[in-house]
Amino acid sequence: MSKPIKLNLENYSDNFFEVNHINGFLPKNSPLAVLPKKYTELQVLIDEMPIKKDDGTDGLLSKRGGIEEAVSNLSNLKHLVCEEEDIFLIQALFRAYSFLTSAYLLAPAHFNYIDTKKYGKAHNILPSQIAEPFVIVSKKLDVYPFIDYHYSYSLGNYVKIDKTKGYEWENLGMAAKFSGMDDERGFIMLHVDINQHSPQLIGSILDFLKSDNNESVNKSLSKCLSAMRNINERRQIMWQASRWKHYNDFRVFIMGIKGNDEIFGEGVIYEGVSDKPVQYRGQTGAQDNIIPTADIFTGVIGYYPTNDLTKYLLDLRSYRPKCIQNFLSDIKDEMGDSRLFDNLKKSNNEEGLCLLFQILDEIYYFRNGHWQFVQKYIMANTKYAKATGGTPIISWIPNQITAVLNYMSDVIDLIPVDSNYIDRSSNLDSLNKKRDLLTKQLQLLHGDNYNADEVFSLNKKMNLNDD
Repeated sequence: MSKPIKLNLENYSDNFFEVNHINGFLPKNSPLAVLPKKYTELQVLIDEMPIKKDDGTDGLLSKRGGIEEAVSNLSNLKHLVCEEEDIFLIQALFRAYSFLTSAYLLAPAHFNYIDTKKYGKAHNILPSQIAEPFVIVSKKLDVYPFIDYHYSYSLGNYVKIDKTKGYEWENLGMAAKFSGMDDERGFIMLHVDINQHSPQLIGSILDFLKSDNNESVNKSLSKCLSAMRNINERRQIMWQASRWKHYNDFRVFIMGIKGNDEIFGEGVIYEGVSDKPVQYRGQTGAQDNIIPTADIFTGVIGYYPTNDLTKYLLDLRSYRPKCIQNFLSDIKDEMGDSRLFDNLKKSNNEEGLCLLFQILDEIYYFRNGHWQFVQKYIMANTKYAKATGGTPIISWIPNQITAVLNYMSDVIDLIPVDSNYIDRSSNLDSLNKKRDLLTKQLQLLHGDNYNADEVFSLNKKMNLNDD
């Protein structure tokens, strides 16, 4: 059943991230919370920037023209950043400049939203005192010079309040922030929280690749199922960690250039770097690695439809650190589109098929939970039809939910009616209910004048609500 493992764990480290069964997708050490003294000017600006500062007073983003004036007085530190070699300092600089970039560019859109409840135009020129050092540190990390999920907004942005405690969001603060309010902290730090279970997920995959019989396969699948259940349990806390009514307090600042022409037009000129406008995707939870990893391992990726939405998900791979891209690519090479499913079928591993079905069910609940967040946090809050990553919000998640449901159908067809491991009948009924829910939601969303609350209420009516 097994074949030689070609994975090389050294390829999955850049010394900030080190993807393995110990760290998972979290940084190998806590990120720097504060820049060294030689960057005091930049650090002060980051501290002064949020709508609400740590001391409760109004920050630069609460005042029209506040961030623009502060940036005009900022020194160009490109010669300093050029000399840096420490990866944790480089990451902290990337985080600072990415926050400053998004705050500066999107401040006009933010204030237009306050006035009209519609996003206005962003600045289309990034001043050289931000652009030049930002591009330098981006090249050192080998990533795009724009706010991202890994090095900037989420995984590289946490600060443990009590260093003796774990990664529960309640114990995490943010090194940099836009709104400075607790809803932003809860929304973003919960992503760090769920990733505390990513070592278990990665460990289960590594165990599977070393397995040589049904017993060892099933042990690895049980471990994977446990990890996904833990992840979903923590993910559901989002409803308490961050209130949906306050999402727009910070949402505009994580909008990407690419896909958001209404805000950015043809793109942004990075002054001192190039005269041609550039476009980058915004920060999005879709850049997280848990579900892409689970999709590749289980074989959901083999059910992805061939369309632009799938292309978008695959495009997001390039917005990840190279070490994580390498990991995902190698797992894909090891697993193909159907290695797990094919192995379970060939070995007549009924227990394994039942475990796979349950893992797929957890992937469904993760995606459907995310879909419910979109319904309540975005669709009920604004008619702006684009996610922060630049995708149409009413179609891209259903695109992937459909893939999971189709795969689940194929798996349950191979599970005996009298299975000793799961209740096939009740699970089949549940699967049909999930299909019905998605069908009815998409029917409601067919027109432009959909009622987001009605779409959301269907979850409760069909007892598939996440909150």
